[in-house]
Amino acid sequence: MSETTHNGAVAVNSPPSPDQGLSPAALAEKYGLTVSGARPSLPEYVRQLWERRHFILAFSRAKLHAQYSQAKLGQVWQVLTPLLNATVFFFIFGVLMGGRGGMKNDEYIPFLVTGVFVWTFTQQSVMSGVRAISGNLGLVRALHFPRASLPVSFSLQQLQQLLYSMLVLAVILIGFQHFPTVLWPLIIPALVLQLIFNTGLALVMARLGAQTPDLAQLMPFILRTWMYASGVIFPLEHMLEKRDVPTWVTETLLANPISVYLELMRYALIDGPHHQSLPGHVWLLAAGWALLAGIGGFVYFWKAEERYGRG
Repeated sequence: MSETTHNGAVAVNSPPSPDQGLSPAALAEKYGLTVSGARPSLPEYVRQLWERRHFILAFSRAKLHAQYSQAKLGQVWQVLTPLLNATVFFFIFGVLMGGRGGMKNDEYIPFLVTGVFVWTFTQQSVMSGVRAISGNLGLVRALHFPRASLPVSFSLQQLQQLLYSMLVLAVILIGFQHFPTVLWPLIIPALVLQLIFNTGLALVMARLGAQTPDLAQLMPFILRTWMYASGVIFPLEHMLEKRDVPTWVTETLLANPISVYLELMRYALIDGPHHQSLPGHVWLLAAGWALLAGIGGFVYFWKAEERYGRG
């Protein structure tokens, strides 16, 4: 079809497009187009994360080796740092303040070192999670991958660091006459549950840290309070009994996740009058906290994935 214009030129009218009149949403659906950086469905997100499992493991190992690369003692600091913390806590709470709850050195020192090592696992996972997105913006903006890979890899990094510490802990336990028993294998399910809990918490902190950079400055104070409220460096129940704290407060503090995972580890590793039995509900609490944090943290992070996808 053609027509003559006022200057004698002939204009050719193109036939109407078959897509004319379609809304942007209908046009995208017709040609299978998606929004760049849009959040995938939850099953699809899990699949993408699984496909990057080799990247997650390699990234966690690289971060672990780079952490102390500038120090002369290198990777020794992975174990030396929590040991030095335990030494400081021993003199302050075990010697000066008498906070060992009637335990002698051969029980209190393994109790303390176990607590510091297990607590450091969660503490460092949380702090790494806070900076997982904000501290890796170059990687986030340059590459397309599920952003949950970052906090997950940082949690695995802390697990690897804890495993090195566990070798030193085993030497300390044997040195204080706490020899391996049939209960020692219980540390495997305990660490698995704590890893799931830590990963979920790291995912939550990664999203919050990306939205509020100042959270990285606030978290050390929150974590320090959490440590003192969890019996990391002294027997919590004994200290609460001395101060005539209401029963519900005691039960609440003993049910907090760090207290629960510490109780599991100490029961499995330490042979002494303060670790003779383990209430059955402790395992239920450990599994409940792991599922709550693991699933809840993953979904919470996934809902904000498209924000990180835009860089």
